[in-house]
Amino acid sequence: VQLQASGGGLVQAGGSLRLSCAASRRTFSSDVMGWFRQAPGKEREFVATITWSGGSQNYADSVKGRFTISRDNGKNTVYLQMNNLKPEDTGVYYCAAGPTSKVFNLWGQGTLVTVSS
Repeated sequence: VQLQASGGGLVQAGGSLRLSCAASRRTFSSDVMGWFRQAPGKEREFVATITWSGGSQNYADSVKGRFTISRDNGKNTVYLQMNNLKPEDTGVYYCAAGPTSKVFNLWGQGTLVTVSS
């Protein structure tokens, strides 16, 4: 399984972006899809997860109410709609896949999001 992330860019604070993560195929061992981000000089952190099978979602407190994760099973694609972006949302966003929300063993290449103040 390969993951291809896209959709990053430069946006002003308060703006929106939608990230996409296309999976080459879906498997039982990659039922959970997640978005993570890494800001300059910081460790990578969890943003949101969703399952292919049931659509169960989970969010980091810092993005609740602003970000929405969704999936299109027919296109094998997961999206991250990001609204009301803040400068602290700046970073490289990675999509990942794994069998559970605690184990992610497949990673995409990352897409850069820059939010200017």
